Amino acid sequence: MMTDASLSPLWWHQSTIYQVYPRSFADSNGDGVGDLEGIISKLEYLKALGIEIIWLSPIYASPMDDNGYDISDYSAIAPEFGTLADFDRLVADAKSRGIGIIMDLVVNHTSDEHPWFIDARSSTDSAYRNYYIWRKPAENGAPPNALTSSFGGSAWTLDPITNEYYLHLFSRRQPDLNWENPSVREEIYKMMNWWLDRGIAGFRMDVIDYIGKQVDQSIVTDGPHLHDYLKEMHQATFGSRDVLTVGETWSATPGSALLYSGRERKELSMVFQFEHVTQQWDEIYGKWRSRPFDLVKLKSVLSKWQYALSDDGWNSLFWGNHDLPRAVSKYGDVKGFPVESAKMLATVLHLLRGTPFVYQGEEIGMTNAPFTKIEQYRDVETLNMHRLHLEAGLSPEEFIKGASENGRDNARTPMQWTSGANAGFTTGIPWIEVNRNYTAINAERAVTDEQSIWNHYRKLIALRKKHSVIVYGRYQSYLDQHPDVFSYTRSLNSERLVVMANFSARTICVDMPNELQLSGSCLISNYNPIDQVPAMLNLRPYEAFAILAETD
Repeated sequence: MMTDASLSPLWWHQSTIYQVYPRSFADSNGDGVGDLEGIISKLEYLKALGIEIIWLSPIYASPMDDNGYDISDYSAIAPEFGTLADFDRLVADAKSRGIGIIMDLVVNHTSDEHPWFIDARSSTDSAYRNYYIWRKPAENGAPPNALTSSFGGSAWTLDPITNEYYLHLFSRRQPDLNWENPSVREEIYKMMNWWLDRGIAGFRMDVIDYIGKQVDQSIVTDGPHLHDYLKEMHQATFGSRDVLTVGETWSATPGSALLYSGRERKELSMVFQFEHVTQQWDEIYGKWRSRPFDLVKLKSVLSKWQYALSDDGWNSLFWGNHDLPRAVSKYGDVKGFPVESAKMLATVLHLLRGTPFVYQGEEIGMTNAPFTKIEQYRDVETLNMHRLHLEAGLSPEEFIKGASENGRDNARTPMQWTSGANAGFTTGIPWIEVNRNYTAINAERAVTDEQSIWNHYRKLIALRKKHSVIVYGRYQSYLDQHPDVFSYTRSLNSERLVVMANFSARTICVDMPNELQLSGSCLISNYNPIDQVPAMLNLRPYEAFAILAETD
């Protein structure tokens, strides 16, 4: 595969990554919870889609306060998911199909049921005391400072055993590890190598920008030693291995992204940045009250990152994940043009420069959960924020509206496999309700329909493996101020790819720039194929296409 002169090709550059949320993917034993056997049973489905890497959300032993992001044993599998032997079989069976497994690495915090924390809280003289972050109460008995938890309330909880506060930047049952302690880092690196030796393809690193925190200065992300720790981690674990590492970094900017993934730094393969997500949140209420969708702002953010990482680093490309709403519900049109808008979103994302991520169910057009009562939700963040919002005087209806748009459980309803009972996810009672539209939206139906969203994704994934210009071509945006149209090109050597997309439910007439008026081969379209861009282009509702042309 040809590349531009600035970048050495790596195996994951042309791959597409599929995120599996194990609890909601496929249940093999009827207990209502997805498991490793269920994932194994669906490997052929993922191979047929063209997936080469699976990212597994956490499957470690856990009390499941935060659905596995609270780990009580890093070297054990949660019983509801299976056994270590099941995991080894998943890795081997996936590898035989050309698919690698990357694990979710949660090392900012553990569960309060982890043996380290149980010992640490037993006495101020515990050998594990300094594995976590403890502070004495303020003079009036209050928390040491005003740091708040991402899940609401203070980030400090008073432990009655030793009468000191411990830090938890998420749930009170997720105490933060003290990365300033070399013993903590040594234990983590040993654990990482243990998993890498089992043949995994790498790690996705949960809130990795938190590990350098300086709590006494109220510094949570991007602490002064963050990159020292990541360089040390790189040298001690995956640096000598040909694996993929992706960091979750809500605080990342284009400049700091290069600190993580630039060629000279070599800390991580890439990072997830969320600027395109957070720019749509309310300034006061955050994601619980959305701003009106603004395509111009969205394009500005996506283009900024494309330009910033054009010569160095690498972009992660995603619309959704286990923490975000369903893509077609957030950016598309589930009532008027669900299929067309889902295909449009896929086209725009997958033809950008970077590695695309597909969140389970996205490839069949799964939508947000139609929950109307707080009792239907399971997510600890949603339940905590509901209580805090009501205590602040907001109406239950107002909170539910926000949760129905942006709550994390939107992404966690069971995968819709068939039109049968419980969408084919389980023969038991699912741990969270199945979206009631599963009779119309399901994988069984999508795979057999040549015009389905699933087959559109399959074509996009195959195109990335075939055309160097999609992987390495230089990005250039057009029509930046157009409120309804996203337009960009990718150029490599003599090839130019023109991508056009209408983000509205109306037919839009666009006066095309001269450099985009070309003829070529239509690589993909969600309407009839078009092989020429005229001076005046009519884009139908949510229409998207890509034309590949030879230029002088």
